[in-house]
Amino acid sequence: MLIFDADDTLWENNVVFERVIEDFLTWVEHPTLDRAEIRTILDDIERANAIVHGYGSRVFLRSLGECFERLQERPATAAERRGIEELAVALAEHQVELMPGVAEALGELVGRHDLFLLTKGDRKEQQRKLDASGLLHHFRAAHIVPEKDVTTYRWLANEHDFEPSRAWMVGNSPKSDILPARAAGMNAVYVPNENTWVLEHDVLDRNDPAVLHLAAFPDLLHHF
Repeated sequence: MLIFDADDTLWENNVVFERVIEDFLTWVEHPTLDRAEIRTILDDIERANAIVHGYGSRVFLRSLGECFERLQERPATAAERRGIEELAVALAEHQVELMPGVAEALGELVGRHDLFLLTKGDRKEQQRKLDASGLLHHFRAAHIVPEKDVTTYRWLANEHDFEPSRAWMVGNSPKSDILPARAAGMNAVYVPNENTWVLEHDVLDRNDPAVLHLAAFPDLLHHF
């Protein structure tokens, strides 16, 4: 069985957030801190907010606002809050753009294996993207969860009554897809995406025989 991540595995996602961040870094124009230093502050705020508030565009907008107020050392004015919201309009308007070869590969894989989908984030936001993707019919089940950690993967195995060692988790995130799946006893397929969110980065053991490293999503067809 194959379990698929969604954002930045099946379709592009973080690249849109990165564009908004670049616009924010230009807009904020701090007198002493450079773009890299401001980005570090924003990353720290996002990391803290993810733990408390989860993921998605609303939490991201909150993080931008908190970053602005920390840099300015004062609350944002109504006009400044509107400015931040205008920067993030692209998130709401973004259309789901499938990664190359995803639809065709899933169309073949569904005839060979049971396919599942496991994604984290805001439920309504993720469901909108899933519906817009046109891919849901390929999956035996699709789950939207608040976090993807080892407990989540163990729950998934129990929920669908399968032996973890029979399953392969396919994703772009070392932190959320590969390492916790391995910790739960599953195999994993790492499909890198150069736009992967910095908070999803982690170190993978290249010598782990249960982690398959692929260059692109369609390469799954050569192994499964």
